[in-house]
Amino acid sequence: MAARSLPPLLLVVVVAVLAAGSLSPAAGLRFDLQSGHTKCISDDIKVGAMAVGKYHVVAPEPEGSSLAASSRLPDSHRISLRVTSPYGNSLHYAENVQSGNFAFTASEAGDYLACFWAPDHRPPATVGFEFDWRSGVSAKDWSSVAKKGQVDMMEIELKKLEDTIKSIHEEMFYLREREEEMQELNRRTNTRMAWFSFLSLAICLSVAGLQLWHLKNFFERKKLL
Repeated sequence: MAARSLPPLLLVVVVAVLAAGSLSPAAGLRFDLQSGHTKCISDDIKVGAMAVGKYHVVAPEPEGSSLAASSRLPDSHRISLRVTSPYGNSLHYAENVQSGNFAFTASEAGDYLACFWAPDHRPPATVGFEFDWRSGVSAKDWSSVAKKGQVDMMEIELKKLEDTIKSIHEEMFYLREREEEMQELNRRTNTRMAWFSFLSLAICLSVAGLQLWHLKNFFERKKLL
């Protein structure tokens, strides 16, 4: 017996739930940074989306059994951070810190860049840090929403689902705009290439005509024609 297809409304809910799971905030990522070097991380954010980030240096693991782990980080384990927009505007800057956070609402669409660097240190040291960067729906703190509004978990999930559907809808319009921009760029490029090909052909024909005229005059002067 053939399997029955899901009702349209249920199918939409299932797709949205799966999308909500894929858009759920992930745990912070850990990176190792050599002193005197830079590491950059980018995130594609659309206009009007909220972005939040937090970072902190991780204490180095003790070497040898005789060394006990200390809660105090060494002075060499500090990092600097600069967050810039796609057009190079600085949104956050911190120098020689061990932890911090930032938040902004994107006013430009494109790749936002977070660059970390560690100061030179002798002998060279490896600084480990964790970085958690969220944007869009995943940047919203739903636990605080639940605490302030005194709502149950079902309402929270429905709010998440609603925001996820809005985000997908906005993303579809954003991709459609990007597609139209790329199509317009392709049309302009094809038009320019057509004019360039026509100009190249005209130049080649002109040069060929000049060569024939020069050869004809040369042979006439030599009385070969």
